[in-house]
Amino acid sequence: MARVTVEDCVDKIPNRFELVLLAARRARNIHSGAPLTLERDNDKNPVVALREIADETIELEALKYEMEHGADIDHELDEPEEENLAVLSAEQAWAGVTGSADPDDDGADAAAVGADAVFKPTLDDAGKAVPSAADEEA
Repeated sequence: MARVTVEDCVDKIPNRFELVLLAARRARNIHSGAPLTLERDNDKNPVVALREIADETIELEALKYEMEHGADIDHELDEPEEENLAVLSAEQAWAGVTGSADPDDDGADAAAVGADAVFKPTLDDAGKAVPSAADEEA
């Protein structure tokens, strides 16, 4: 099979949407190091996956089960590594994503996690932001 098309695989999996999902799952598995069931022939992973489906060299039921139950979920992506937590906290504090809503807070917590600077607007007596000198020049 020199050129693989979806038409070669529709006999095995009539629903084209399911076929694409299964081929993508198999291509990800191949990328993760799963053994090939046929020769690569200098083809990329999606083409190899389609060829395997067309030649029925892989177990489709196992692939469907894996697709439905998320067997290849990488748990390390769900929880960042400890060394990255400080960087993440600093980036969030710098971007203003996290932090205190206390107007008397001087940003010491953000500086403690490594934020370069914390924006703290100057407020007037009514609690409204006062334009800075940089704002007036612009």
